[in-house]
Amino acid sequence: MTVKEMDRLDREILRLLAADASLSLAEIAEKVGLTSTPCWKRIRRMEQAGIINGRIAKIDPAKVGLPVAAFVAVETADHSAGWLQRFAEVVRDTPEIVDAWRMSGDVDYLLHVVVPDIAAYDAFYRKLIAAVPLRNVTSRFSMERLKEAPLPI
Repeated sequence: MTVKEMDRLDREILRLLAADASLSLAEIAEKVGLTSTPCWKRIRRMEQAGIINGRIAKIDPAKVGLPVAAFVAVETADHSAGWLQRFAEVVRDTPEIVDAWRMSGDVDYLLHVVVPDIAAYDAFYRKLIAAVPLRNVTSRFSMERLKEAPLPI
């Protein structure tokens, strides 16, 4: 299934799930004007196509003891396959890293890190720089989250 094969109902189902993944099948079907079976078939088709690749609960980081968000820009001098494999392993195995992107421009990678406090961030930083050779690491701390929204489907 491609983007071009998605119709208005598929997009509406995606918007509903992105806003509230806890909606029941019956609630989704009612909101898009379908019965449960055709609605379920559409959701299943989008899951099989990898358009829907999971359903998660949004959790308030501060209320679970992770109020500090840092955006960590990583620069490396090594772009070899071996280095990349090791870095990907470190990212995957580090629970404080909740999002990671390979970037274009002057920063090679951007990491979104959540921790309980600055001391925990320092421990994360020390673990990161010990795990893989890096040229530069620059951290920026979030003061306030202004927006969190689903994809504009």
